[in-house]
Amino acid sequence: MTRKRPNILFLMADQMAASALPLYGHGVVRAPNLTALGEGGVVFDSAYSNSPLCAPSRFTMMAGRLPSAIGAYDNAADFPADAPTFAHYLRLAGYRTTLAGKMHFCGPDQLHGFEERLTTDIYPADYGWTPDWERPEARPSWYHNMLSVVQAGPCFRSNQLDFDDEVAFAAKRHLFDIARGTDERPFCMVVSFTHPHDPYAILPEYWERYDDAEIDLPAVDIAPEDQDPHSRRLRHVSDMDRYPLTEAQIRRARRAYYGSISYVDDQIGMLLATLRQTGMADDTIIVFTGDHGDMLGERGLWYKMSWFEGSARVPLIVHAPRQFAPRRVGESVSLIDLLPTLAEIAGDGKAPDYAAPLDGRSLLPHLSGNGGHDEVFGEYLGEGAIAPLLMIRRERFKYVCSAPDPDQLFDLSADPRERVNLAGDPEHRDVIENFRAEAARRWDTDRLRQEVIASQRRRHLVAASLMAGAHTSWDFQPRRDAGRQYMRNHLDLDDLERRSRFPVALSPDDVGAAAE
Repeated sequence: MTRKRPNILFLMADQMAASALPLYGHGVVRAPNLTALGEGGVVFDSAYSNSPLCAPSRFTMMAGRLPSAIGAYDNAADFPADAPTFAHYLRLAGYRTTLAGKMHFCGPDQLHGFEERLTTDIYPADYGWTPDWERPEARPSWYHNMLSVVQAGPCFRSNQLDFDDEVAFAAKRHLFDIARGTDERPFCMVVSFTHPHDPYAILPEYWERYDDAEIDLPAVDIAPEDQDPHSRRLRHVSDMDRYPLTEAQIRRARRAYYGSISYVDDQIGMLLATLRQTGMADDTIIVFTGDHGDMLGERGLWYKMSWFEGSARVPLIVHAPRQFAPRRVGESVSLIDLLPTLAEIAGDGKAPDYAAPLDGRSLLPHLSGNGGHDEVFGEYLGEGAIAPLLMIRRERFKYVCSAPDPDQLFDLSADPRERVNLAGDPEHRDVIENFRAEAARRWDTDRLRQEVIASQRRRHLVAASLMAGAHTSWDFQPRRDAGRQYMRNHLDLDDLERRSRFPVALSPDDVGAAAE
């Protein structure tokens, strides 16, 4: 008898710094559901985004390829419809693929292999957020600014709460729909929340789970004039110098961020409870991750867009105790490794015939405790940069380079907070020269910069033209047939009520037989 392939529930949080979770050692944040998930699963201690910005991180994760391979440059980059994603591969393998929540798809294709999409996205699907590397002095008005920090605090309602409440409800109902339905295919459902992404505002009940006195301040404070060139550009693009921040404001922003983590944790707890209620928990692999982190004031920086640990490192948990014994993995891996991992899980450990070359490598050896790689490559090509900002993470070291800037080399074993740049240290001359030579072989940075600029020029023109005259939106429109929801006169009432319950109620014939 063929063993039923596992369901996959893929949970994602936006701008979730690994270091802010208790599972990774944070002493203040409360996230009991994620902690329990990690204690029963495989926890990756050194997982990274391949491009620390929302859209490119997600596109590379979905496609298993680096940004330069698929044009995933920034938050308004077109995600090519012919780029195979893990949703395509799983769907071909017989999975029912569903997306609820944020994935920041840009361009006319808003499905990218998902058979169903339960909600629209919180972010726009057009090219309006295209950066301009040819005018680095011009700060985009649509981008982050420090009002997110200055205005941090509790609220009863926000744009993001509206969205995530809808995502959680839609995902929960869909799990029950699967349990009540007749589709026997295994499912892969991605549920992607926008919290704890800024602005830093959260419901009072989550705000009050914390106290100002317990909120930790940033551990590393670097004055703007002492920062590296890319960090200074990030300060400009996010207008970080407009408002001098007080300790109280920093604590309030971090307190709201921690409260938002607790909010996400509760939504995840609800979905895990639904899996148990539907009897699907034992047959479902749960993956949890984020697209990038948040600096939260460390080094005087906020948000993401850099290769520092707070920005680039993400949580990654794979919970499948029937398949993989709980353990922690210290080797460095990245989000592009998830496509081959999920494809092999769907294929009972066998890789499909990939239609495009992959940059990611399967995590199955890590999950089973049989070795695995220890290497990450990253490309940041978005706002705040003026040329490709590249990263290699291997064993103890992280190497970062960009043509206009001095190189950076950090020994994360000895210096986890990245206080000391070893690029000019004579004792590490061989290490830095080897990394430089490797980067030169791997990337043609002049060509890549010109490709990014050419894409930006095209998208600026298209974006401007599509705003002239009648506007046609690319934003996903969820389809709901109200004629088949709830009570309708063309549906048999008794049958509808019986099938809508879970567990499904007895049919009239079964009721009669039971009475006899």
